Parts: sequence; C-alpha cells; structure tokens
Amino acid sequence: MYIVGLNGSPNKDGNTSFLVNTVLEECTKLGAETIFIELGKIMGELKNSYCTVCSNPCTGNCYKGTDLEEAFRILKKADGIVIGSPVYFGSVSAQLKAMFDKTRKVRANKWLYNKVGLGVSVGTSRFGGQETTLKAMHDMMLVNGMIIVGDGYIDDDCGHHGVCAMRPANEDENAKKRAAISARRMVEVCKATECIREK
Repeated sequence: MYIVGLNGSPNKDGNTSFLVNTVLEECTKLGAETIFIELGKIMGELKNSYCTVCSNPCTGNCYKGTDLEEAFRILKKADGIVIGSPVYFGSVSAQLKAMFDKTRKVRANKWLYNKVGLGVSVGTSRFGGQETTLKAMHDMMLVNGMIIVGDGYIDDDCGHHGVCAMRPANEDENAKKRAAISARRMVEVCKATECIREK
C-alpha cells in the first residue's frame, strides 16, 4: 500500500506539514509505504505556476521535465492521497489550487481515479474556515474521480469532513487524535478498494 502526503502550504515545516505527516506516520505504523511532497517548492520553481490552458486537450508541456511531472507520476502509483492546506480566505492555498488546475492531463488519463483521498486543514482560529477549505479539496478530488474519506473509523465514530486543526497544530490535541483516526480509515478503505485501482 502506497500513500502520498501533499503539503499544499507555502511553508515547508509549518502547521499543515505537521498535520499531513501525523497522518502519514500513523499510516506507516499500519503497514503502508508513505511519501511526502512539498507543493510550495514544486509550484514555486515552475516557469508558469498557473494553468493558462495553453493547449486543449492538455499536453502537459508546461510542466514537462519538472518536479511537478514527477509528483504526478508518484500520485499515479498511490493508493491513497492525504491533501493538506492552510485556510486562505476560507479556501485552499494558491499553491494547492494551482497544482490541481494543472491536473487536466492527469484527469484525462484518469491517473487519480479511485485513489482514496483525505483532506486536512489548519486555520488560525477554531472556526477559521477549515471545513470550507476541506470542501474545496473535496471538489478537486471528486472532479478527478477520487474516493473521499473523512476522519472517522468504526472503532471511534463516523467522523466529519476531514481533519481540522487550529494553529499551532502540534498543540491541538483534538486534531492529532483525528489525524490518527483518519489514518486508520484511510488504510482500511485503501485495502478495500485495491481491486478497482489501476496502477
């Protein structure tokens, strides 16, 4: 089982990174192989960070030979993807949105189809837009044909939209608890859906 974590924050070692890695660490304990991707660095190094629909259908030329192309190849091999973003005006970061805007060729090739997706989000306050940010992530996942899970597990509860944290995330005990629970759900659903994924 292969689970990828995407840090959609422009900050390399911030709250979102901590939360995504908390989920990945629990997934590792449950037997999954994991990898962590820094989207801020990848998107910042692109000549054209934002999709301009330079070709239709998309050829992927704008990111050919870049770390984004390699990231997409890693995502293609994944069983599950943990997507993290800080709250920016009630939604996802520009870096995460820009990456998903560049998945037009990925979507056409169905590379994310039936991948299990989990969203985690961090805001400045307890009710700081985390759930609307998760909903934006859900939309991006659904458009790519992904299977969305929340932060519940049968031994705990049904959960909610995903993991919501208040910064500093490493001091948010509830978020850390929900991250561990969501990892169990992620691994469970990855196992259950393995037969419907093409690698």
